[in-house]
Amino acid sequence: MAQIPIAVQLYSVRNDCAKDLPGTLKEIAQMGYEGVEFAGYYGYQAHELRRLLDDLGLKVAGTHTGVDTLSPSRLAETLEFNQTLGNRYLIVPWVGEEWRKTRDDWLRLAEFLTEVSEKVRGGDFTVGYHNHHFEFQQTFDGENLWDLLLRHTPGEVAMQLDTGNAMHGGATGQDLLAIIQRYPGRAKTVHLKEYSSANPTALIGEGEVPWKEFLSQCIKTGGTEWFIIEQESYAFPPLECIRKCLDNLKGILAGMG
Repeated sequence: MAQIPIAVQLYSVRNDCAKDLPGTLKEIAQMGYEGVEFAGYYGYQAHELRRLLDDLGLKVAGTHTGVDTLSPSRLAETLEFNQTLGNRYLIVPWVGEEWRKTRDDWLRLAEFLTEVSEKVRGGDFTVGYHNHHFEFQQTFDGENLWDLLLRHTPGEVAMQLDTGNAMHGGATGQDLLAIIQRYPGRAKTVHLKEYSSANPTALIGEGEVPWKEFLSQCIKTGGTEWFIIEQESYAFPPLECIRKCLDNLKGILAGMG
C-alpha cells in the first residue's frame, strides 16, 4: 500500500504557535509528523519559516490561502511567498456570503478558481478549496454547493475534503467514500478530522468516520499526496490531542496492511 506522508494543520495548535512557533514546530517534528499546513504565519516571513522547517526536516503540506490573496492585484506576491516557503498547495479555506448567496455567486467562485488555477499551473502550484459544513447543507436545484463547485471546475482544481466538517454538514461515512470516487484524482490533500454525534471531542478513530475505507479510497482513487490531521475540539491539551491523533492514524494505517 502506498505510503502517504502525514501532516498537521497548524490551526489545531494555533495558541501554541502564537506563543512559541519554533518550539511548537519542534514538538510536532518530534511526534513524527512529516509536514505542516499553515493557516497564518504568526508574524514570520517566508524565508524564516522555511529555515525553521528545513532545520526540523518538516515539509509544507499546504497553506490555507484567503481568496482575496489570489486576486489579480495580490497573486504575484502570494506566489512569491509560497515559492520561498516551499509550498505547492494554495487552498482556499472559506468564502463569505458574497460568494454563496445565489447559484450564480457560487458559479462565479468556480470560475475564479478555474482562472487562478490556469495562471499558476506553470509555476507548479495547485489551487484548491476546503469545505466547512455549509457546502453540504446549502443547495440549489437539489445540488449541494460542494458538487456544484466541483462540477464547474476542472480536475486541476483540488478538493480538500474535510471529513469532520462534511459529516457535521450532514454527509454520511458512505458519502465520503462516494465523493472520492466521484472526483478521482482531485483529493490531493485531505483533512482527517473525526466526527462523533455522541462525543464532540472525539479523536481520530473514536467516532463515526469509516477510516479504513476512506483512507483506502484516497490511496486508490483520490490521488492523495498528503494526509492532514486537524483537531478543533479538545479533550486534552491541543498538542497532546494531535499526538494521539497521529498515533491512532498510524495504528489504523498499519492495520490496513
